[in-house]
Amino acid sequence: MGYRVVVAGATGNVGREMLNILAEREFPADEIAVLASSRSAGEEVDFGESGRKLKIRNIEHFDPAGWDFALFAIGSEATKVYAPKFAAAGCTVIDNSSLYRMDPDVPLIVPEVNPEAIDGYTRRNIIANPNCSTAQMVVALKPLHDAATIKRVVVSTYQSVSGAGKAGMDELFEQSRNIFVGDQAEAKKFTKQIAFNVIPHIDSFLEDGSTKEEWKMVAETKKILDPSIKVQATCVRVPVFVGHSEALTIEFENELSADEAQKLLREAPGVMLVDKREDGGYVTPVECVGEYATFVSRVRDDSTVDNGIALWCVSDNLRKGAALNAVQIAELLGRRHLQKAA
Repeated sequence: MGYRVVVAGATGNVGREMLNILAEREFPADEIAVLASSRSAGEEVDFGESGRKLKIRNIEHFDPAGWDFALFAIGSEATKVYAPKFAAAGCTVIDNSSLYRMDPDVPLIVPEVNPEAIDGYTRRNIIANPNCSTAQMVVALKPLHDAATIKRVVVSTYQSVSGAGKAGMDELFEQSRNIFVGDQAEAKKFTKQIAFNVIPHIDSFLEDGSTKEEWKMVAETKKILDPSIKVQATCVRVPVFVGHSEALTIEFENELSADEAQKLLREAPGVMLVDKREDGGYVTPVECVGEYATFVSRVRDDSTVDNGIALWCVSDNLRKGAALNAVQIAELLGRRHLQKAA
């Protein structure tokens, strides 16, 4: 006997990816409901590559009673309305928005990093999915922290436009086309031209000069991994369609060499080490698209501190940064608590 699963926001980039991953991983679902707003009700979406079609239902009229999981990819405002209703009906919400991430009664989960934290889900019947840039970073940090205790992380991100949704991807495409034909590259979704440019600004600015995206990386890393870790983040939007990259400098309390770090990362769950130290011996965003792993390359000693290394980290932000992590949370919850699948 399998689960009854809801995917809310099934017409968006992340919702569609959730459906692909549920199919790819053969998630034990007896029934899947796909939800969206009234504008999309009645349309059909693909369930993986099998050719199976699922008809979209209006989330406003959906009764969540009797459903096991709801994977939410509908944004904070809609989540604020629907998540409590689903949770109260006994349907556990796995939410991709930022709404509940820092709620002390809501677990913030990356299954390879803090699976035990999911045990607190019963307080609200809601589980939060972390920010896309945080998720891949903590997967890479976890084995290193366990071995040598991380004191400080300085991270610069190179985040793809898909992190801003379909509108971000459309804007990069349209601006690139317009520039090639000599037309104006008008900025609509982003604050400045994104084609052939980089923008050191993601989300709103805070009083201290950082952005909310940078704050998320700091606060979420502390909640997921260790509250004593200091994090300094600079988040940059780059003209890449899919795949976030990060350059990390990590300082440890205890000695850890680059060679030792490579050995740890090579065996770490969710990590794929590709570090040949030769032309092309590293992973770029284009190569990570469609993959499950968090790829780590360019591992090297940092001579500016007593115990430090630097590395390069790449992942498909629509997968590990969002949809894959949500499905992995559902799998983890099933294993630890529901045990319903055959």
